[in-house]
Amino acid sequence: MKALQGVDGQVEWVEEPRPACDVGQVRIRVAAAGLNRADLLQKAGLYPPPPGASQVLGLECSGVISEVGPGSSWQVGDRVCALLAGGGMAEEVVVDGRHVLPVPDEMSLAEAAALPEVYATVWLNLFQLAALKPGEKVLLHAGASGIGSAAIQLCKAFGNPCWVSVGSAERLAYCEALGAQGGVVRTGDLESLSDLGPFDVILDPVGGNYAALNLKLLAGDGRWVLIGLMGGREAKLDLAQVLAKRVQLLGSTLRSRDDQFKADLFSDLRLHVWPLFAEKRLSPQLSRAFPIKDAEAAFAALASNKVAGKLVLVIDESLT
Repeated sequence: MKALQGVDGQVEWVEEPRPACDVGQVRIRVAAAGLNRADLLQKAGLYPPPPGASQVLGLECSGVISEVGPGSSWQVGDRVCALLAGGGMAEEVVVDGRHVLPVPDEMSLAEAAALPEVYATVWLNLFQLAALKPGEKVLLHAGASGIGSAAIQLCKAFGNPCWVSVGSAERLAYCEALGAQGGVVRTGDLESLSDLGPFDVILDPVGGNYAALNLKLLAGDGRWVLIGLMGGREAKLDLAQVLAKRVQLLGSTLRSRDDQFKADLFSDLRLHVWPLFAEKRLSPQLSRAFPIKDAEAAFAALASNKVAGKLVLVIDESLT
C-alpha cells in the first residue's frame, strides 16, 4: 500500500507493507486524514511514534471499514473515523476497533477526518482531567486551532463561558462566531486577559513564555492543563502563587496512552459528545482539504499558524 512518510524533513508517498488485521481490530480504507502539530514534529524528526506504533504519519483518519478482525462488533462498509498512534496518512490502516467512532449522519468523510484527535483531546483535558463544571470560566490559548475550535463548541454545549488568545483579529472573530465570549490577539497586550479573568481552567498548548501569565490569570483552585510546548519548555514561576491559589498544573499527552485508556475515552466520547453532532450543537471546522499530492503544501499551511480550524489530506477522493 502507499503511505506518507517523513523523510529528512520532507514528506514522501512511498510503498509500505500492508498491516495484518488481528483480533479486535478493523481495517479501514482511508478516505482522509487530519493534520496535527504532532505530524509537523514527526516530519521534522522531533517526535517519534511510541514503541510499536506505525512510522507512517497521521494520528486520525476517516474511511470505510474493509475488514473486521475476530471479536469486533463493526461491520464491513461502516463509515468511521479513528484515533491512531500513527499510520493515518495511508491507503489503509489497521486499528483497535475500540478506537473507532461512527461518522455522524450527513457528514462527509473529509469532515469526519477532522474530528477524532481534537474532540478526544478536549474531552480528556477539559472534562476529565480538569473536571470542568458548568459555569466555570475557561481560557483557550491558540483558540482558533483545531483543538481550540472543538473546545469552544464543547464549552458552549456544556455551559462554560470561554475566552481565547489568538494570532489575528480575523481569528478572534472566527472564535466569537463559534461561541467564545471574547479574547485577545497575542501580538497585542496579552496582559489584558486579566480584565477578562480570573479563569478556572486554562488549556495551554504554548507553555514556556505563557507560564507566568497563566499563573497570574488563574482563579483559586484553578487548573492549568499543559498540552504543548509551542512557546518553549522552560519557565520561571512564582511558586508562592501556586500555593496561595491552590493551583493544579496538569501535564497531558494522548498519543502514548495505552489501548484501554483510549478505549475508555472513546466510549465516553460516544456517550457524551457524539450525540451533539446529530443535534447540530457541534460541527467539524474543516478549513481546507488538500489532495495527497499536495501534502507538502498542507504541512506548510499548518506550520504557518494562520489556519482557523482543521486541515485534512484527502487520500481517496472517491470516498469523500
